[in-house]
Amino acid sequence: MRFDTSASRRKGKTPQRRPPPALETSGSKHRSPKRSGEPKRPAFPKKRRFRPGTKALMAIRKYQKSTDLLLRKRPFSRLVREVCQIFSRESLRWQVHALLALQEAAEAFLVMLFSDANLCAIHAKRVTLFPRDIQLARRIRGVENL
Repeated sequence: MRFDTSASRRKGKTPQRRPPPALETSGSKHRSPKRSGEPKRPAFPKKRRFRPGTKALMAIRKYQKSTDLLLRKRPFSRLVREVCQIFSRESLRWQVHALLALQEAAEAFLVMLFSDANLCAIHAKRVTLFPRDIQLARRIRGVENL
């Protein structure tokens, strides 16, 4: 069996590219943009796309740097007042600093609970946090009634 020794079949030979078409100055105004060979360019630049997980890591770094509260103050205040009405018939009044202290403690509790639940998920060789991880973390902690 003989091998073809032509230049186009040799290993390492790269195909030649065609030169770009020359722009015509006359008669090009009657052509539609689809036939001209040039693709239409959008009027605005393309939106930047991040790789999967990059935005999540950016959000984690942002929230780890900040010290502000994550829950909104007004909805948390309404929730506290609603729970107070369950335990007492008369409407109780709250100081602003008392509500802020309660919110700070509640957020610290939730952050630690999610941290423990994340360790449970990692122990199960998972990255995703499931409700059963939070339930296990609460059970290990001994928080039964919450």
